[in-house]
Amino acid sequence: MQLPHQRGPLHDLPDTPEAYDAVLADVVEQALRRITPDGNLEHPDCYDDIGDTSLGMTSLLALANQRARDPRLCDAVLRSVRFHLRERVFTEDNPGYPNLKMRNSGLPYARYVLEAGAHPIGDWPSTVWALLQTVNVVEVGDRILHDELRYELGELALGYWRWLTEATFFNPQEAGNQAIGCVVGGLMLARQLHGDKGKDVRERALSLYHDEIRAHRVSDRGALLPPEHGGAYDNNYGPISLSFLAQAHIVSGEDVFAEDGEALARYIDARLTNGGFDNGGPRYSEQHSGFESVLGLRYFGSRIGSDIGRYRGDSRWGRHAVKPDGGVDGHFAWMLVWQIQDSTRWHRAQSTTPARHQLRAGTVSVAFDSKMTPAVVEADGTYYLPAAVNRQHGFGPVLDGFLLCRPMGEVRVRDLQVDGLTAKLVTKPVVGRDHVLRHIQSLYVTDGTRLWMTVALERLDGAPYLLAGLPYAADDGDRVRRTAEGDVTSAGALRLTHPSDQGADHFDARSELTQEQAAFALAADPRGYGNPDEGWSHLVGSTALEADPAPGAPENLHVFAVRYGPGAGEFTPAFETGEDGLTLTVRAEAFTAVIGDPAGDADAEPELTLRA
Repeated sequence: MQLPHQRGPLHDLPDTPEAYDAVLADVVEQALRRITPDGNLEHPDCYDDIGDTSLGMTSLLALANQRARDPRLCDAVLRSVRFHLRERVFTEDNPGYPNLKMRNSGLPYARYVLEAGAHPIGDWPSTVWALLQTVNVVEVGDRILHDELRYELGELALGYWRWLTEATFFNPQEAGNQAIGCVVGGLMLARQLHGDKGKDVRERALSLYHDEIRAHRVSDRGALLPPEHGGAYDNNYGPISLSFLAQAHIVSGEDVFAEDGEALARYIDARLTNGGFDNGGPRYSEQHSGFESVLGLRYFGSRIGSDIGRYRGDSRWGRHAVKPDGGVDGHFAWMLVWQIQDSTRWHRAQSTTPARHQLRAGTVSVAFDSKMTPAVVEADGTYYLPAAVNRQHGFGPVLDGFLLCRPMGEVRVRDLQVDGLTAKLVTKPVVGRDHVLRHIQSLYVTDGTRLWMTVALERLDGAPYLLAGLPYAADDGDRVRRTAEGDVTSAGALRLTHPSDQGADHFDARSELTQEQAAFALAADPRGYGNPDEGWSHLVGSTALEADPAPGAPENLHVFAVRYGPGAGEFTPAFETGEDGLTLTVRAEAFTAVIGDPAGDADAEPELTLRA
């Protein structure tokens, strides 16, 4: 079973001027076949997200005409603009809309659905999108729009801006992408207004960014991020926020957008496996965006010097929004306009600079969460998620049903690159059921093809085992498919277990259910509004790789050793402690590592030596 939304890396889409001209040519032909006598360019099946879609198609037609004059387009653009002004601008309050600060303002807004009171909650983002489509039409329609119509569109855009920032609460859905999009709309509008009016709109947009977005950033994995639907990051909307930050910087030149965009880009780089797989989010876990991410990933990938374009997107939305029949939809058209206008090239080389929350070399990668527990392990094209036992999730030693991976104190990290090997040593203080503080030292070493994970801690009473991951997905190149298998070898006995309880709070990797579907089923709210991250946290048990302690470990230690990825022959690492009893030497087939005293060096930092 293939994951429906994790498809090809976004940087694999051709982005030459000729490729974009071909995309626009296809849009033009679809639009000219579709346009109604009254100028409507909406897809016939469009019901929701409708308030901006016809005008979005209009902007693409105007851009196509700007790039290569087409006598068929002038009439289509003018008719469709008038259709939007006549049929898709609302000035009477939508019954039931809960986020107004000013009733009966008479200011224009766009509706999420056309029927009064049917689904008013989506009107704020729909109006943001309509604002962006409007300013784009004015900017790229210079060869078509006459002065009177251009002025009317400018006044409409100013009305949208005022409705968003005066008549309603700002960012009522707590969605960073929508909020930054509104700021971008204000910045672009300001460029089209003269004198103090334009200056006022620009200053208001910048103050909203500083006071309502930047001041409320959320910390995750060492980065400050614009919050998204109540969480720090969402796989669908996070990269869209990155695109908005790129456009904000392009339009305004303000350093703050570059700084925040680079921080978000580095965060994305650390989250992503080499193969571009990632999961998690407060709105969607695996429904990745497509073309809406390209601008930000390309622009900031170039700025930070890393190939974040490896991010897997939904190739059905590789160029523009589409309906189930494949027909183009004008929703999000502004992003395609900006993407075409931007000349930044993809940065395709991976960054070799060590990052705290990422270990990455060749085809192997480990993305770590804020507690420095692996969030995703990738080796030999297989992706492993944290397994669950007794409502505890992660990678780490388990004793009597208790998972030792949550830190009780500062987690320290040491990165090393030697002789073609890349390594990360994580020293983590933990407390078990006995309330005894122990230091777990987890060593991750990769040669770019295989990953060795060695976990050492003070010897435990009983029969501990290592929770070594949940095999979840595998890379087929163009697609990612579900799997319950992986090439894993352990120095001790290795088991792949599946939950005997098949209830909603147990996840069996052999089922066709995706992680996202399982997470939504456990969320407090219905699909589309529930928080899958929160839902997944309610998981009691899952498929899990369980590794017994490695034989031959020193008497005072339990050592677990696991190898992910291909490897011929048995896996028989050797271990010995130093004369002081504080260091641990690990010898595997590809390396020798010496792990220092858990207390660290004179500055309490981890000590590690490594040789091939």
